[in-house]
Amino acid sequence: MKELLGKDMRLTNQRRIILEELKSVTTHPTADEIYGMVRQKMPRISLGTVYRNLEVLSSLGLVRKLENAAGQKRFDGDVSPHHHIRCEVCGKVGDIFDAPDITGIEQGLGTDFQITGVSLEFSGICPQCQAGKKLAQ
Repeated sequence: MKELLGKDMRLTNQRRIILEELKSVTTHPTADEIYGMVRQKMPRISLGTVYRNLEVLSSLGLVRKLENAAGQKRFDGDVSPHHHIRCEVCGKVGDIFDAPDITGIEQGLGTDFQITGVSLEFSGICPQCQAGKKLAQ
């Protein structure tokens, strides 16, 4: 793991535990939720420390930061190529591994922006919220 962090970064105990906790779940937690998970192992860690370390881990490509205009940042411990789907009702985020390959989609967009990445997020209503809507009808 040390080689992944580069020569100027250390895998501190705090970073290691944050990374382990995030990789142990598939729920795409917020920084606050990760803080709650990490505090079980490190009761004295601060929320600010968790936020800072998540940003470091994200900038190093060890975790994925999920951002959208509608809500809080969420984090994904799975950095393999995949997309996400977000429930429009409750905000739950899920993984989509079998979506069409979008490699190269940025070609021919007719923009003067330098494209540095592509993110595809689907939206819908999760099964739990669908069941709740049926009950309410």
